[in-house]
Amino acid sequence: MISQKLIFLFVVITELYACSSGMDAMVRSAQYAVQGPGQVDAAQLNPQFQYIKVTTRGRSAFLALGNREQDRQGVTEVWYSAQREVLRLRNGRLAGAVGTTTEWRNVTLPDLPTWAHVAASSAPFEWTRVRDVMPGYRYGVRDKLSLRKIAAPSRSALQNSDAQALTWFEERMAGDTGGAWTTKLLSHAKTDLLPPARYAVDLRGGKEIVVYGEQCLAADLCFTWQRWDTKSAGGVHR
Repeated sequence: MISQKLIFLFVVITELYACSSGMDAMVRSAQYAVQGPGQVDAAQLNPQFQYIKVTTRGRSAFLALGNREQDRQGVTEVWYSAQREVLRLRNGRLAGAVGTTTEWRNVTLPDLPTWAHVAASSAPFEWTRVRDVMPGYRYGVRDKLSLRKIAAPSRSALQNSDAQALTWFEERMAGDTGGAWTTKLLSHAKTDLLPPARYAVDLRGGKEIVVYGEQCLAADLCFTWQRWDTKSAGGVHR
């Protein structure tokens, strides 16, 4: 009988083969999209592309939007770096990551309420995420999560934008008893419990645009990301 690990490995290899030509093309585009000196904030960005700025472990990079994938659950944005890192975001939530030291594959997100609905609710929204994790061939990892609106934090990595003008949310795993996002990394480093995620959403004018996020692929691998507007000074989102 074929083990789950072998089935998972076959699926991963098949996916990599199937998307390799498309990824090569997008990597070349990402290399073309970001030009200029080594400092990220001084990089010359091609205005023909859309970007997010990702920061992790003191390193920042711009990822260019490669494509949007539509299915019955919504739209998934696929972002590529020139170093072959790929992030998949669905309405701001992490829906996949490859090319990173910890990878999330085959992420299943359920139908979720709108951000405006969560913001208007006095009770947190409980939901379950399912993901496959590499390395280690961890198949079908189930995360029970609790999402709620929070006050704008006094500290974040948000740049060139008014945190008070955005609506903030926090998403915690079951068993997480609280604490600041930046102080939880060490305490969770030896467990499967991930630090909480935070999202900043622009709900003004009937919009629902997630402009900033703080998320973790592993207890010791967290990152921030922010939509970057090449048409505005300092990359501020409008």
